[in-house]
Amino acid sequence: METKRTNKDILIKGLKKMGLSLICMFLGPTLIYVAFSNQEKPLYIPILILSILICVLAVYLAFIGLRTIMDSMFYKHSSK
Repeated sequence: METKRTNKDILIKGLKKMGLSLICMFLGPTLIYVAFSNQEKPLYIPILILSILICVLAVYLAFIGLRTIMDSMFYKHSSK
């Protein structure tokens, strides 16, 4: 008889990805605000591009993190 348990190692990996996503969710929009408030500076375009990439990374990490957390809870794991 197999018991369904959460794989804690995979769950921790998923929570780490979600933590990185949370950091990127704050960092990206902050950098966008900084870029738009300094449009006359020479680093306007590179900061804007970097901030958009960080926002995209935040969404990607959130999806990957949620999928990893779901994998840890619902998929059958091999017994050791």
